[in-house]
Amino acid sequence: MNLSFLQIVSIGIFIFGYLLITLEHKIGTHKSAIALSLAGILWVITAFSGISRESLSHHVEIAGSEVMGIVMFLLAAMTLVEIMTHYRFFDYIRLKLVQLHLKDRGELIVMAVLTFFLSAVLDNLTVTIVMVQIARQFFKDKNLLIAAATIVVVANAGGAWSPIGDVTTIILWLAGKFDALTIIRLGIIPSIVIGLVSGVLLIRQIKGSSANILVKEVVVLSRGERIVIAGVLGSFTLPIIMNLIGLPPYMGLLLGLGFVWMLIEFIKTKSKRKTHLEAKIDSLLQKTDISSLKFFIGILLAVSALQTLGVLEYFSRLIFTTDPSFSRLLVGNTAMGLLSAIVDNVPLTALIIDMLSITDQQMWVLTALAVGTGGSALVIGSAAGVVAMGMVKELTFDKYFKIAFVPAVLGYFAGIITWLIQYKIL
Repeated sequence: MNLSFLQIVSIGIFIFGYLLITLEHKIGTHKSAIALSLAGILWVITAFSGISRESLSHHVEIAGSEVMGIVMFLLAAMTLVEIMTHYRFFDYIRLKLVQLHLKDRGELIVMAVLTFFLSAVLDNLTVTIVMVQIARQFFKDKNLLIAAATIVVVANAGGAWSPIGDVTTIILWLAGKFDALTIIRLGIIPSIVIGLVSGVLLIRQIKGSSANILVKEVVVLSRGERIVIAGVLGSFTLPIIMNLIGLPPYMGLLLGLGFVWMLIEFIKTKSKRKTHLEAKIDSLLQKTDISSLKFFIGILLAVSALQTLGVLEYFSRLIFTTDPSFSRLLVGNTAMGLLSAIVDNVPLTALIIDMLSITDQQMWVLTALAVGTGGSALVIGSAAGVVAMGMVKELTFDKYFKIAFVPAVLGYFAGIITWLIQYKIL
């Protein structure tokens, strides 16, 4: 199977588009504009690739459905985070952490541990949004960039060993490639190794302390504010419930957002004094970073176009062959994990499921670990990285690369080696 002319052209355009995204600040064009343009061009090429209109329409509907599901999840999650920000939840957490009298390194260690385990219970995307928001309250300048990169890497590692911690593990779990206990039992130790190795190398880059400024105001949350915050935190557990009953995770966050919205409106009518509850939710909705969502839409649609053109399938067959041996599966999964740093891991996971007919659950755990954590090498390689880049404007492609590429890759290979040792023992 050789690449056609249009497939080669599409690969070239995709690489050129990513290059422009990495040079965003130098060329003065917003990455969202580049990503949306890239998606449009690739889908136009797809339309002229000889595919029937019916098939093209089907692929577009599937791509649009997947992208909009993720966007709705992000929009609801970001809005809930904005609500917590307005009601000073992060100020309260920051005050409590300051009272621990930790330096920046100590604070980041605590945040990294929380991020790792929360990502398994909630999901790495939600936890990244919450923890980066807290990091923005704590760290400044380069330490903030290091903290954000650490959160991304550790969140991806934490989500990889849980059946509901990452979209790729959810896909593999629902496809019956492993059961919940298997991914937890076989995935947790390699994930810990990935998070530990990468985290240590990242945290060592922290210099000085930006938390030596005393918090002047005392944050006292009213009863109404505590109720709202509890409602928001409870909302982040709803995606798990929705997944268990067969509904998409974003349904849980949309339900939670609607409930919290009504709760705030009700409490406002009962409150007898002016507090932060006076704010209108629609004004908080307007604060949501829509530009980062547009960037996310563009990237996912561009990758979907490559998938429809058969480009991803070509590279998958090149990596795995039709009858792979153990060593080929090991090398192939490792390579696919690193490839997920460039393209979205969701279509890669879907392709692997379609192409591999193996029944070894341990090997599928390796797939989950690889595609779930390999994307940490680049900031655009995971949804967590893309969201963090949107929340911390200074976290550009090249700055993340300088800070996190080596720690993330070393942690990744340490996790793969740990899985291999574990596989040989079991």
